[in-house]
Amino acid sequence: MSKDFQIINGKIITPFEILPKASLWVKDGKIAQIDRNNELRPDIPQLDAMGEFVSPGFIDIHVHGGGGCDFMDGEVSGFLQIAELHARYGTTAMVPTTLTSESAHLFHTLEVYEQALAQNQRGAAFLGLHLEGPYFAMNQRGAQDPRYIRDPDPKEYEPILEKAHLINRWSAAPERKGALAFGRRLRECGILAAIAHTDAVYEEVVAAVESGYSLSTHLYSGMSGVTRRNAFRFAGVIESSLLLDELDVEVIGDGVHLPAPFLKLIYKVKGPDKIALITDAMRAAGTSSTESVLGHQENGLSVIVEDGVAKLPDRSSFAGSVATCDRLVRTMMQEGNVPLIQVIRMMSTTPARISGVQDRKGSLAEGKDADIVVFDDDIRVKHTFVEGRHVYAATEG
Repeated sequence: MSKDFQIINGKIITPFEILPKASLWVKDGKIAQIDRNNELRPDIPQLDAMGEFVSPGFIDIHVHGGGGCDFMDGEVSGFLQIAELHARYGTTAMVPTTLTSESAHLFHTLEVYEQALAQNQRGAAFLGLHLEGPYFAMNQRGAQDPRYIRDPDPKEYEPILEKAHLINRWSAAPERKGALAFGRRLRECGILAAIAHTDAVYEEVVAAVESGYSLSTHLYSGMSGVTRRNAFRFAGVIESSLLLDELDVEVIGDGVHLPAPFLKLIYKVKGPDKIALITDAMRAAGTSSTESVLGHQENGLSVIVEDGVAKLPDRSSFAGSVATCDRLVRTMMQEGNVPLIQVIRMMSTTPARISGVQDRKGSLAEGKDADIVVFDDDIRVKHTFVEGRHVYAATEG
């Protein structure tokens, strides 16, 4: 399809309403006009949405892999394959996510990411890397490799921060020695500081927020709840994240990591403008694999896939999801009882703001990137456009 085209006969989802029969004009990869009267432009190619939903593209700010690949494999082809796989399910932008590892592996991943960034034309756009670890609490490590968990050390992270232009966010446990100074340093570098895999209590979370941390990574997963010390109760990161308006939260909306009551509670307390739906998907996403590997193919952690989720072989912990973004939307609607327009805020608008790209992505508005997904009433994706490029069209039958 050309750089200029029109999507007609669609139920267009704007930030404020769903236009029942409207058209959208794309020019040079940007949204040029939304016409609620569905007037045809015979001078440019047209795609008939046939009454389906026309939505801003999904933005996944926490994803490890898919289609049999993991970003930790350190291969350009893998980065590109993951981006293309998730575009089939409506993802138009993503934040590739690492795992706890040694510094040399992180440097290699940064180099590979930079190469893949220049070549990525057929998949979801990359918004910068998410470095998940290695500065975590051992008790809350989940499937993170314990061999590499440690305290933040400027001698280690300062050389990495020389590549700050490639990093969107970094997740850490704020109670670790040096973690508050680390958070302040991230903010100085324009990197989002996130709380993750942590045993912190409320007072430590407040200190973290004051030091620049503004996001709770996969709420409820890998973090403390209420605890008792000398008979006194202390609020953990879960309660702190729900309570503090300064904190945005991520939700793995696959219906397994968080069953319906949790989804409803988080939505009730935080609301759609503070929640980003994420897949946290690992390499088995988009495949039929029942056994897989989390992290690098050669030295990562073996996992099993059952019940619609990845688990450690002893079933002691989840090990990432196998969800794609279309599943998140369905789950929040069906199990969370959230209206579609609000789910799209959590799947597009809010993650765009959190990632700092709200000026060009996250909603269907004139002047923004033509990141568009067309899907039916069952959230089955029919078409995906990334910056006006038609990267996916479903084959019927």
